[in-house]
Amino acid sequence: MVGATSVGRQVVKADPVASLTPSRDASVYTQQLMTCLRIGKALTSTFNMEQILIIVLKRLSELFKARNWTLFLLDQERQELRFELVVGLDKSSLSDIRIKVGEGIAGTVIATGEPILVPDVKRDRRFSKRVDDLTGFVTRSLICLPLKMQGSVIGVIEVVNPEDLSLFQPEFMPVLSILADYVAIAITNSRNYRKIESLSITDDVTGFYNTRFLHQHLERLLDPAATKPQEVSLVFLDLDNFKHVVDAHGHLVGSKVLKEVARAIAGNLNSEDCLVRYGGDEFVVILPGQDKKAALDKVVAIRQTLADKVFLHEEGFDVRLTASFGVAGYPHDAASKKELLRIADHSMYRSKEIGKNAITLA
Repeated sequence: MVGATSVGRQVVKADPVASLTPSRDASVYTQQLMTCLRIGKALTSTFNMEQILIIVLKRLSELFKARNWTLFLLDQERQELRFELVVGLDKSSLSDIRIKVGEGIAGTVIATGEPILVPDVKRDRRFSKRVDDLTGFVTRSLICLPLKMQGSVIGVIEVVNPEDLSLFQPEFMPVLSILADYVAIAITNSRNYRKIESLSITDDVTGFYNTRFLHQHLERLLDPAATKPQEVSLVFLDLDNFKHVVDAHGHLVGSKVLKEVARAIAGNLNSEDCLVRYGGDEFVVILPGQDKKAALDKVVAIRQTLADKVFLHEEGFDVRLTASFGVAGYPHDAASKKELLRIADHSMYRSKEIGKNAITLA
């Protein structure tokens, strides 16, 4: 016989609006629900994680009075929580702290997927003082909610030391759950958007950037309206006699060689530099803030790396390659993206004409 609420482990989910008891002022509940609706509308209006967190901070302060908030996100690989958003404490003091699944209140919520409301942490054995001891903060009470998406817990949101103790009453759980669901949906949408955006600018053979990114990035870097445009060097390189590799070993091996070539080139670049597979066996290197002299030093190193390396050696092949390079600089050699690409490409073909395995500066 099934009861009105639950029998055994079967639980009937309550309707959020119907669960709001009439014993409290109806205007309070109306205000809370309207704030939740505004949060939902705002969060679904952007895919930018930073903007989402700003919206969360602003709207939460409207909904509940609390000086301290924490948003944890779960690192699936390490099974740890990291501090993603912190209100009321300096986030830099928490940047290296990780919470293990099962540790403390937040870790327990991640492990169980169930919310935990603790009016007095001194009376709850699950509470861990580790973060308080490290930061000097004093936690007195906690409302800890799981962020769920498609059955998986992706993070936790905490209200720390709320001023309104009535928040710990059961009738507030529907509103808190609505809020947590909105935040989880927004974070998931942001992550999915970033994945799709990343795939759209990634070369599927090498794993580095493609030409779509090349044009977008150059348009950002080359600002003709700037009073003092930053220097940008562009390097075109084409593998010499790569067709012989494909003819001898096939296209599959050729693709593996291209992947190793890309990694070898990237090993000579820094975090600001960008490697693009332009097409076939051609690559482009974007060097922001570097003149042609600095670019030449890097190209010489790349040229030597490629010439010295034996590709696919671990797979039993002995593939050796060289490359021809062309280098052009903005704004000295070219005043536009189109012109910069054309001049660098022409310089590369000049290297081919003079005997390959060469470097030509515009």
